[in-house]
Amino acid sequence: MGENSSKTKKLYLLGGDQKEDTLLNHVEISVVESEKRTNGSLHFREFYTTYLIETKCTDLEFHVKLSKISTVWRRYSEFETVHDYLEHTYPYIVVPPLPEKRVLFSWQKVSTDTFDPDFVDRRRAALETFLLRVASHPVLGWNKIFIEFLQHDTWKGSLESNGYWKIAENKLKSLSVSTHRLKNPNSHFETLKSRRNSMHTCIYNMLKARSRVAEKQYNVYKLHQNYGRVFSEWSAIEKEMGDALQKTGHYLDSLSSSVDGLLEDEELLVDQFKEYLFFAVALQQICRNHETLLVKLENAEENVSAKNAEKTRAIQGKIGIMSRLFGTIDTEEVREMKVNDLDQQIHEATEAVNQSKSDLTEFSSKALTDVDRFQVQKAADLKETLVAFALLQLKAAKKGLQTWTQIRNCLQNIPS
Repeated sequence: MGENSSKTKKLYLLGGDQKEDTLLNHVEISVVESEKRTNGSLHFREFYTTYLIETKCTDLEFHVKLSKISTVWRRYSEFETVHDYLEHTYPYIVVPPLPEKRVLFSWQKVSTDTFDPDFVDRRRAALETFLLRVASHPVLGWNKIFIEFLQHDTWKGSLESNGYWKIAENKLKSLSVSTHRLKNPNSHFETLKSRRNSMHTCIYNMLKARSRVAEKQYNVYKLHQNYGRVFSEWSAIEKEMGDALQKTGHYLDSLSSSVDGLLEDEELLVDQFKEYLFFAVALQQICRNHETLLVKLENAEENVSAKNAEKTRAIQGKIGIMSRLFGTIDTEEVREMKVNDLDQQIHEATEAVNQSKSDLTEFSSKALTDVDRFQVQKAADLKETLVAFALLQLKAAKKGLQTWTQIRNCLQNIPS
């Protein structure tokens, strides 16, 4: 676990400016263990898994901000809360994703039970990676709520005091699918959206292909267990060939069992690919946030245009449909009052446009900067994971070749 933490820390720091101070420069964070717990009555028990986070302050001059050593238990749902909070507070940042809630792209030997010890341990490691990625970020790591999450059981009280729960509840109620077609989409974000879609598709297809290959590979390898049993039984009735046949059966059994370790090691690397599958969702969220601001600006500009058109009609004294129907015509004084009122509305609408432009410009600048940081991180991470995957296959192939060579030698040594 320590080696994995160091690797994650090293890789994540590649994604940002190493001159920038981050929380991870001052502390060590690890999710050291997990525990299955229960609550509720005897007949309506709820089981859940909780994880122990240990934070150690490694900078003696920094201990005024953090306890020297702190340990807290957290449920997965609490990790979800802090993730959603960071996503809401920093809409322009590629917030690190949480691990899968249910098993994805599994093969037959991998349990889909979320309480399975192997699944829980892999999730524990992935939750540790999440914490390390956040702590390594030059902005996210310094968030007050995140630091309290690492140390205090009363951290949710801070969410209550800053009004986040109410904002999150209102946001959930107002969720809707926008059908607004952008008039002037930003080319940078359109490119980001395209790259995000390509990344998601490629990783998704790769994981699906790996799942199918793993299934077939497992079945083929396990077939050799039957060969091993046949050769062992055969050796019992053949005196001259018995020794060679028995060794052959032993090697076939060894070949059959080797697939378990191979696919378990693969699964650890697959989890790293899954993380980037979920990173694609974070990129998608940034694109949506940008589109929301762009729609807000376009609506504000349309409002100014409509108010200006209404003012022009009022100045020209054009009679509206109500006047035509009921024969009433506005006096000069009434028209002047309407024009003055429209001037005030146009002024307010213009200020809204300027504010929307400012918000959009600031968001775009911050988002594209963080995306650039993420791209460096992604290249470093995926390169290392792909190389590790290739080396794992090479190692397995060499081991298989060695076993088949030993089998060949055994069979060639059978007396003729």
